[in-house]
Amino acid sequence: MSTEVRVPTLGESVTEATVATWFKQPGDAVAVDEMLCELETDKVTVEVPSPIAGTLSEIVAAEGETVGVDALLAQIAEGDAAPAPAKKSEEAPKADAPAAAPATAAKDVEDAPSAKKLMAENNLTDVQGTGKDGRVMKEDVLNALAAPAAAPSPAAAPRAPVAADQAEREERVKMTRLRQTIAKRLKDSQNTAAMLTTYNEVDMTEVMALRNEYKDLFLKKHGVKLGFMSFFTKACVHALREVPEVNAEIDGTDIVYKSYVNMGIAAGTPTGLVVPVINDADAMSFATIEKAIAEKGAKARDGKLSMAEMQGGTFTISNGGVYGSLMSSPILNPPQSGILGMHKIQDRPMAIDGQVVIRPMMYLALSYDHRIVDGKGAVTFLVRVKEALEDPRRLLMDL
Repeated sequence: MSTEVRVPTLGESVTEATVATWFKQPGDAVAVDEMLCELETDKVTVEVPSPIAGTLSEIVAAEGETVGVDALLAQIAEGDAAPAPAKKSEEAPKADAPAAAPATAAKDVEDAPSAKKLMAENNLTDVQGTGKDGRVMKEDVLNALAAPAAAPSPAAAPRAPVAADQAEREERVKMTRLRQTIAKRLKDSQNTAAMLTTYNEVDMTEVMALRNEYKDLFLKKHGVKLGFMSFFTKACVHALREVPEVNAEIDGTDIVYKSYVNMGIAAGTPTGLVVPVINDADAMSFATIEKAIAEKGAKARDGKLSMAEMQGGTFTISNGGVYGSLMSSPILNPPQSGILGMHKIQDRPMAIDGQVVIRPMMYLALSYDHRIVDGKGAVTFLVRVKEALEDPRRLLMDL
Protein backbone atom coordinates (compact mmCIF):
# COMPACT_ATOMS: atom_id res chain seq x y z
CA MET A 1 0.00 0.00 0.00
CA SER A 2 1.29 3.46 -0.90
CA THR A 3 0.82 6.69 1.08
CA GLU A 4 0.98 10.13 -0.48
CA VAL A 5 3.13 12.92 0.98
CA ARG A 6 1.65 16.33 0.21
CA VAL A 7 2.57 19.96 0.82
CA PRO A 8 1.20 20.99 4.23
CA THR A 9 -0.73 24.18 4.92
CA LEU A 10 1.83 26.95 4.64
CA GLY A 11 0.08 29.70 6.56
CA GLU A 12 -2.07 32.72 5.90
CA SER A 13 -1.48 34.33 2.47
CA VAL A 14 1.23 31.77 1.56
CA THR A 15 0.14 29.64 -1.39
CA GLU A 16 3.34 28.10 -2.72
CA ALA A 17 6.82 27.00 -1.75
CA THR A 18 10.03 25.79 -3.36
CA VAL A 19 11.35 22.29 -2.70
CA ALA A 20 14.74 23.17 -1.22
CA THR A 21 16.27 19.86 -0.13
CA TRP A 22 15.38 16.18 -0.13
CA PHE A 23 16.89 14.37 2.86
CA LYS A 24 15.85 10.98 1.50
CA GLN A 25 16.06 9.37 -1.94
CA PRO A 26 13.87 6.71 -3.58
CA GLY A 27 14.58 3.35 -1.99
CA ASP A 28 15.54 4.80 1.40
CA ALA A 29 13.77 3.52 4.49
CA VAL A 30 11.95 6.18 6.52
CA ALA A 31 10.52 6.23 10.02
CA VAL A 32 7.38 7.95 11.25
CA ASP A 33 7.97 11.72 11.60
CA GLU A 34 11.44 11.44 10.03
CA MET A 35 12.15 14.52 7.93
CA LEU A 36 11.77 13.85 4.23
CA CYS A 37 12.34 17.26 2.69
CA GLU A 38 12.54 20.95 3.36
CA LEU A 39 10.30 23.54 1.69
CA GLU A 40 11.30 27.18 1.41
CA THR A 41 8.56 29.82 1.37
CA ASP A 42 8.88 33.57 1.12
CA LYS A 43 8.72 33.76 4.93
CA VAL A 44 10.12 30.64 6.60
CA THR A 45 11.46 27.15 5.98
CA VAL A 46 9.03 24.26 6.46
CA GLU A 47 10.12 20.68 7.16
CA VAL A 48 7.93 17.86 5.87
CA PRO A 49 7.94 14.70 8.02
CA SER A 50 7.02 11.20 6.94
CA PRO A 51 3.44 10.29 7.90
CA ILE A 52 4.24 6.55 8.10
CA ALA A 53 7.12 4.10 8.38
CA GLY A 54 8.13 2.51 5.11
CA THR A 55 10.22 3.12 2.02
CA LEU A 56 10.33 6.24 -0.10
CA SER A 57 9.20 4.81 -3.42
CA GLU A 58 8.95 7.96 -5.54
CA ILE A 59 9.83 11.65 -5.47
CA VAL A 60 7.28 13.58 -7.50
CA ALA A 61 8.48 17.17 -6.89
CA ALA A 62 12.22 17.51 -7.40
CA GLU A 63 14.50 20.02 -5.70
CA GLY A 64 13.99 23.51 -7.07
CA GLU A 65 10.40 22.97 -8.18
CA THR A 66 7.64 25.32 -7.06
CA VAL A 67 4.69 23.55 -5.46
CA GLY A 68 1.33 24.72 -4.19
CA VAL A 69 -0.50 23.82 -1.00
CA ASP A 70 -1.57 20.14 -0.97
CA ALA A 71 0.54 19.36 -4.06
CA LEU A 72 1.92 15.81 -4.24
CA LEU A 73 5.54 15.61 -3.11
CA ALA A 74 6.27 11.91 -2.90
CA GLN A 75 4.94 8.38 -2.42
CA ILE A 76 5.86 6.11 0.48
CA ALA A 77 5.39 2.35 0.35
CA GLU A 78 4.44 0.81 3.66
CA GLY A 79 6.70 -1.95 4.91
CA ASP A 80 10.43 -2.51 5.14
CA ALA A 81 11.38 -2.53 1.47
CA ALA A 82 10.27 -1.10 -1.82
CA PRO A 83 12.25 -0.81 -5.03
CA ALA A 84 13.19 2.70 -6.14
CA PRO A 85 11.84 3.63 -9.57
CA ALA A 86 14.33 4.04 -12.37
CA LYS A 87 15.24 7.63 -13.09
CA LYS A 88 13.92 9.08 -16.31
CA SER A 89 17.45 9.78 -17.48
CA GLU A 90 18.28 6.06 -17.19
CA GLU A 91 15.30 4.81 -19.18
CA ALA A 92 15.39 4.19 -22.90
CA PRO A 93 13.56 6.97 -24.75
CA LYS A 94 10.09 6.12 -25.97
CA ALA A 95 8.42 7.84 -28.88
CA ASP A 96 5.00 7.70 -27.27
CA ALA A 97 6.13 8.91 -23.83
CA PRO A 98 3.98 11.80 -22.59
CA ALA A 99 5.75 15.16 -22.80
CA ALA A 100 4.66 16.28 -19.34
CA ALA A 101 5.63 13.22 -17.30
CA PRO A 102 5.87 13.81 -13.55
CA ALA A 103 9.30 14.90 -12.39
CA THR A 104 11.34 12.47 -10.26
CA ALA A 105 14.65 12.84 -8.54
CA ALA A 106 16.48 14.16 -11.58
CA LYS A 107 19.89 15.72 -11.60
CA ASP A 108 19.96 19.19 -10.06
CA VAL A 109 20.59 21.13 -13.26
CA GLU A 110 17.79 19.53 -15.28
CA ASP A 111 14.97 21.91 -16.11
CA ALA A 112 11.47 21.17 -14.88
CA PRO A 113 9.57 18.92 -17.36
CA SER A 114 6.69 21.39 -17.60
CA ALA A 115 9.18 24.15 -18.40
CA LYS A 116 10.87 22.10 -21.14
CA LYS A 117 7.51 21.32 -22.71
CA LEU A 118 6.50 24.99 -22.77
CA MET A 119 9.89 26.01 -24.18
CA ALA A 120 9.59 23.44 -26.98
CA GLU A 121 6.06 24.53 -27.84
CA ASN A 122 7.09 28.19 -28.06
CA ASN A 123 10.57 27.75 -29.61
CA LEU A 124 12.31 29.28 -26.59
CA THR A 125 15.93 28.37 -25.95
CA ASP A 126 17.33 31.05 -23.65
CA VAL A 127 15.24 31.36 -20.49
CA GLN A 128 16.75 32.54 -17.21
CA GLY A 129 16.01 29.98 -14.52
CA THR A 130 15.19 30.85 -10.91
CA GLY A 131 15.23 27.29 -9.58
CA LYS A 132 18.08 25.63 -7.75
CA ASP A 133 21.41 25.90 -9.62
CA GLY A 134 19.68 27.92 -12.34
CA ARG A 135 17.05 25.31 -13.17
CA VAL A 136 14.31 26.68 -15.43
CA MET A 137 10.86 26.39 -13.89
CA LYS A 138 7.43 26.66 -15.54
CA GLU A 139 6.95 30.13 -14.05
CA ASP A 140 10.20 31.28 -15.67
CA VAL A 141 8.94 30.28 -19.11
CA LEU A 142 5.57 31.95 -18.53
CA ASN A 143 7.35 35.11 -17.43
CA ALA A 144 9.56 35.00 -20.51
CA LEU A 145 6.50 34.62 -22.76
CA ALA A 146 4.81 37.56 -21.07
CA ALA A 147 7.90 39.76 -21.07
CA PRO A 148 7.45 41.35 -24.53
CA ALA A 149 4.06 42.74 -23.49
CA ALA A 150 5.36 44.20 -20.26
CA ALA A 151 7.38 47.34 -19.78
CA PRO A 152 11.02 46.58 -19.03
CA SER A 153 11.98 46.97 -15.39
CA PRO A 154 15.10 48.97 -14.53
CA ALA A 155 15.91 46.40 -11.86
CA ALA A 156 16.10 43.69 -14.52
CA ALA A 157 18.83 45.45 -16.51
CA PRO A 158 21.69 43.06 -17.28
CA ARG A 159 24.90 43.44 -15.36
CA ALA A 160 27.71 45.26 -17.12
CA PRO A 161 30.51 43.03 -18.47
CA VAL A 162 33.25 42.22 -15.99
CA ALA A 163 36.91 41.72 -16.83
CA ALA A 164 38.02 38.09 -16.83
CA ASP A 165 40.53 38.58 -14.00
CA GLN A 166 37.81 40.15 -11.85
CA ALA A 167 35.24 37.50 -12.69
CA GLU A 168 37.62 34.82 -11.41
CA ARG A 169 37.59 36.52 -8.00
CA GLU A 170 33.81 36.75 -7.77
CA GLU A 171 31.30 34.27 -6.41
CA ARG A 172 27.75 34.13 -7.73
CA VAL A 173 25.22 32.82 -5.22
CA LYS A 174 21.52 32.37 -5.92
CA MET A 175 19.31 34.54 -3.72
CA THR A 176 17.22 32.50 -1.33
CA ARG A 177 13.48 32.75 -1.59
CA LEU A 178 13.46 34.69 1.69
CA ARG A 179 16.01 37.21 0.41
CA GLN A 180 14.10 37.62 -2.87
CA THR A 181 10.93 38.30 -0.90
CA ILE A 182 12.68 40.81 1.38
CA ALA A 183 13.99 42.66 -1.67
CA LYS A 184 10.60 42.65 -3.40
CA ARG A 185 8.62 43.74 -0.33
CA LEU A 186 10.99 46.59 0.49
CA LYS A 187 10.95 47.85 -3.08
CA ASP A 188 7.17 47.49 -3.25
CA SER A 189 6.96 49.51 -0.05
CA GLN A 190 8.92 52.35 -1.63
CA ASN A 191 6.86 52.18 -4.83
CA THR A 192 3.47 52.01 -3.11
CA ALA A 193 3.60 54.13 0.04
CA ALA A 194 4.24 57.87 0.15
CA MET A 195 7.03 57.24 2.64
CA LEU A 196 8.49 60.05 4.69
CA THR A 197 10.74 60.06 7.77
CA THR A 198 10.77 62.46 10.69
CA TYR A 199 13.50 62.55 13.36
CA ASN A 200 13.94 63.43 16.99
CA GLU A 201 16.30 62.56 19.81
CA VAL A 202 15.71 61.22 23.28
CA ASP A 203 17.68 61.58 26.48
CA MET A 204 17.99 58.04 27.87
CA THR A 205 19.11 59.13 31.35
CA GLU A 206 15.88 58.27 33.18
CA VAL A 207 15.27 54.96 31.41
CA MET A 208 18.86 53.84 32.06
CA ALA A 209 18.64 54.86 35.73
CA LEU A 210 15.31 53.05 36.19
CA ARG A 211 16.66 49.95 34.46
CA ASN A 212 19.83 49.90 36.56
CA GLU A 213 17.85 50.34 39.77
CA TYR A 214 15.40 47.51 39.17
CA LYS A 215 17.14 45.08 36.78
CA ASP A 216 18.29 42.64 39.49
CA LEU A 217 14.90 42.58 41.23
CA PHE A 218 13.15 42.31 37.86
CA LEU A 219 15.28 39.31 36.85
CA LYS A 220 14.76 37.62 40.22
CA LYS A 221 10.98 37.99 40.12
CA HIS A 222 10.22 37.48 36.44
CA GLY A 223 13.10 35.29 35.29
CA VAL A 224 13.93 37.56 32.36
CA LYS A 225 16.25 40.55 31.92
CA LEU A 226 14.84 44.06 31.80
CA GLY A 227 15.90 45.57 28.48
CA PHE A 228 15.22 48.77 26.60
CA MET A 229 12.79 47.19 24.12
CA SER A 230 9.98 46.90 26.68
CA PHE A 231 10.31 50.63 27.44
CA PHE A 232 10.15 51.48 23.74
CA THR A 233 7.23 49.11 23.17
CA LYS A 234 5.30 50.71 26.04
CA ALA A 235 6.17 54.21 24.83
CA CYS A 236 5.00 53.39 21.28
CA VAL A 237 1.74 51.88 22.55
CA HIS A 238 1.20 55.06 24.57
CA ALA A 239 1.81 57.25 21.50
CA LEU A 240 -0.31 55.09 19.19
CA ARG A 241 -3.34 55.65 21.41
CA GLU A 242 -3.04 59.39 20.79
CA VAL A 243 -2.15 59.11 17.08
CA PRO A 244 -4.16 56.04 15.92
CA GLU A 245 -3.51 56.63 12.21
CA VAL A 246 0.09 55.47 12.71
CA ASN A 247 -1.40 52.12 13.81
CA ALA A 248 -3.83 51.97 10.88
CA GLU A 249 -3.58 50.74 7.29
CA ILE A 250 -5.06 51.56 3.91
CA ASP A 251 -7.38 49.03 2.26
CA GLY A 252 -8.40 50.31 -1.15
CA THR A 253 -10.23 53.57 -0.45
CA ASP A 254 -10.77 52.73 3.24
CA ILE A 255 -8.65 53.40 6.31
CA VAL A 256 -8.69 50.52 8.79
CA TYR A 257 -8.08 51.70 12.36
CA LYS A 258 -6.91 49.08 14.88
CA SER A 259 -8.06 49.07 18.50
CA TYR A 260 -5.14 46.78 19.37
CA VAL A 261 -1.37 46.89 18.88
CA ASN A 262 0.43 43.90 17.39
CA MET A 263 4.04 45.01 17.70
CA GLY A 264 6.56 43.81 15.14
CA ILE A 265 10.13 43.59 16.45
CA ALA A 266 12.60 43.50 13.55
CA ALA A 267 15.39 40.97 14.06
CA GLY A 268 18.45 40.25 11.96
CA THR A 269 19.25 36.58 11.31
CA PRO A 270 21.95 34.82 9.27
CA THR A 271 19.40 34.33 6.45
CA GLY A 272 17.94 37.84 6.48
CA LEU A 273 15.66 40.24 8.30
CA VAL A 274 12.53 38.83 9.92
CA VAL A 275 9.84 40.61 11.92
CA PRO A 276 8.22 38.44 14.60
CA VAL A 277 5.01 39.93 15.95
CA ILE A 278 3.96 40.31 19.59
CA ASN A 279 0.18 40.21 19.53
CA ASP A 280 -1.79 42.51 21.85
CA ALA A 281 1.34 44.22 23.13
CA ASP A 282 -0.88 47.03 24.41
CA ALA A 283 -2.32 44.67 27.03
CA MET A 284 1.05 43.35 28.25
CA SER A 285 3.20 44.20 31.24
CA PHE A 286 6.92 44.98 31.02
CA ALA A 287 7.73 41.41 32.08
CA THR A 288 5.36 39.81 29.55
CA ILE A 289 6.79 41.96 26.76
CA GLU A 290 10.38 41.07 27.68
CA LYS A 291 9.54 37.36 27.80
CA ALA A 292 7.81 37.53 24.42
CA ILE A 293 10.74 39.41 22.86
CA ALA A 294 13.25 36.90 24.26
CA GLU A 295 11.20 33.94 23.03
CA LYS A 296 10.63 35.33 19.54
CA GLY A 297 14.25 36.46 19.26
CA ALA A 298 15.56 32.98 20.08
CA LYS A 299 13.21 31.41 17.54
CA ALA A 300 14.31 33.93 14.91
CA ARG A 301 17.98 33.13 15.42
CA ASP A 302 17.29 29.39 15.25
CA GLY A 303 15.06 29.69 12.19
CA LYS A 304 12.11 28.26 14.12
CA LEU A 305 9.60 31.07 13.69
CA SER A 306 6.28 29.97 12.27
CA MET A 307 4.52 32.01 9.61
CA ALA A 308 1.73 32.81 12.07
CA GLU A 309 4.31 34.47 14.35
CA MET A 310 5.30 36.92 11.61
CA GLN A 311 1.84 37.99 10.46
CA GLY A 312 -0.71 40.53 11.61
CA GLY A 313 1.64 43.25 12.81
CA THR A 314 0.22 46.78 13.06
CA PHE A 315 3.42 48.71 13.88
CA THR A 316 7.13 47.84 13.88
CA ILE A 317 10.21 48.76 15.92
CA SER A 318 13.65 48.31 14.34
CA ASN A 319 16.77 48.60 16.50
CA GLY A 320 19.75 49.45 14.32
CA GLY A 321 21.60 50.58 17.42
CA VAL A 322 22.59 47.02 18.27
CA TYR A 323 24.84 47.13 15.19
CA GLY A 324 26.21 50.60 16.01
CA SER A 325 23.96 52.64 13.71
CA LEU A 326 23.79 56.29 14.77
CA MET A 327 21.10 57.36 12.30
CA SER A 328 18.99 55.69 9.61
CA SER A 329 15.63 55.88 7.83
CA PRO A 330 13.76 52.58 8.31
CA ILE A 331 11.57 51.30 5.47
CA LEU A 332 7.90 50.58 6.11
CA ASN A 333 6.74 47.01 6.54
CA PRO A 334 3.58 46.88 4.34
CA PRO A 335 0.69 47.23 4.93
CA GLN A 336 1.71 49.03 8.11
CA SER A 337 1.79 52.84 8.14
CA GLY A 338 4.59 53.39 10.64
CA ILE A 339 7.94 52.04 11.80
CA LEU A 340 10.18 53.38 14.57
CA GLY A 341 13.94 53.24 14.17
CA MET A 342 16.05 53.04 17.34
CA HIS A 343 19.75 53.81 17.24
CA LYS A 344 22.96 53.74 19.24
CA ILE A 345 23.02 55.41 22.66
CA GLN A 346 25.90 57.87 22.61
CA ASP A 347 27.12 60.38 25.18
CA ARG A 348 26.79 63.89 23.75
CA PRO A 349 27.08 67.43 25.18
CA MET A 350 23.60 68.91 25.65
CA ALA A 351 22.51 72.40 26.71
CA ILE A 352 20.21 71.97 29.74
CA ASP A 353 19.04 74.91 31.88
CA GLY A 354 21.73 77.10 30.39
CA GLN A 355 24.56 74.63 31.11
CA VAL A 356 26.36 72.10 28.95
CA VAL A 357 26.11 68.58 30.37
CA ILE A 358 26.95 65.15 29.02
CA ARG A 359 23.86 62.98 28.45
CA PRO A 360 23.26 59.50 26.89
CA MET A 361 21.36 60.44 23.73
CA MET A 362 19.63 58.38 21.05
CA TYR A 363 18.33 59.51 17.69
CA LEU A 364 14.82 58.30 16.84
CA ALA A 365 13.39 58.00 13.33
CA LEU A 366 9.76 57.47 12.42
CA SER A 367 9.07 56.46 8.83
CA TYR A 368 5.40 56.78 7.96
CA ASP A 369 2.98 56.57 5.05
CA HIS A 370 2.11 60.17 4.22
CA ARG A 371 -1.06 59.00 2.45
CA ILE A 372 -2.64 58.29 5.84
CA VAL A 373 -0.40 60.02 8.39
CA ASP A 374 0.00 63.80 8.22
CA GLY A 375 3.17 65.55 9.32
CA LYS A 376 1.50 66.82 12.50
CA GLY A 377 0.50 63.30 13.52
CA ALA A 378 3.96 61.88 12.81
CA VAL A 379 5.74 64.59 14.78
CA THR A 380 3.25 64.29 17.64
CA PHE A 381 3.78 60.53 17.79
CA LEU A 382 7.55 60.89 18.00
CA VAL A 383 7.31 63.64 20.63
CA ARG A 384 5.06 61.43 22.78
CA VAL A 385 7.57 58.57 22.54
CA LYS A 386 10.35 60.96 23.53
CA GLU A 387 8.36 62.33 26.48
CA ALA A 388 7.49 58.85 27.77
CA LEU A 389 11.10 57.71 27.65
CA GLU A 390 12.55 60.85 29.22
CA ASP A 391 9.98 60.64 32.04
CA PRO A 392 8.77 57.01 32.36
CA ARG A 393 6.33 58.04 35.09
CA ARG A 394 4.12 59.42 32.31
CA LEU A 395 3.44 55.82 31.24
CA LEU A 396 1.95 55.04 34.65
CA MET A 397 -0.29 58.09 34.57
CA ASP A 398 -1.19 57.84 30.88
CA LEU A 399 0.08 61.37 30.17
